[in-house]
Amino acid sequence: MDLSSNLILVIVVTSIATFASRFLGILTAEKISDKSKLFDWFNCVAYSILAALTARMVIFPAGALLESTLLIRLIVISISIAVFIYSKKNLVLPTILSFIFFTILSSIN
Repeated sequence: MDLSSNLILVIVVTSIATFASRFLGILTAEKISDKSKLFDWFNCVAYSILAALTARMVIFPAGALLESTLLIRLIVISISIAVFIYSKKNLVLPTILSFIFFTILSSIN
């Protein structure tokens, strides 16, 4: 098998896995109350995975983040969290500001 057929196979398999889980979610969504303990558990798991991935990017960076110092990454994430809380959980504003602050702080360093 050549590289292009391997890529097509990977795309097909990941697409099937993604859409199968979404389809099962649609089938079961009406049966799960958003006030239930099961829903709360899934919500906690999702947030913990997101927190772990964010922490991994800050502590063990890859790619372009490797060129920045840990202090810069911690400053930017602290500012982003503060803006997120101050802006009543708006996701757009801290995302844009984190890019701006990271660019400024990285250029100073």
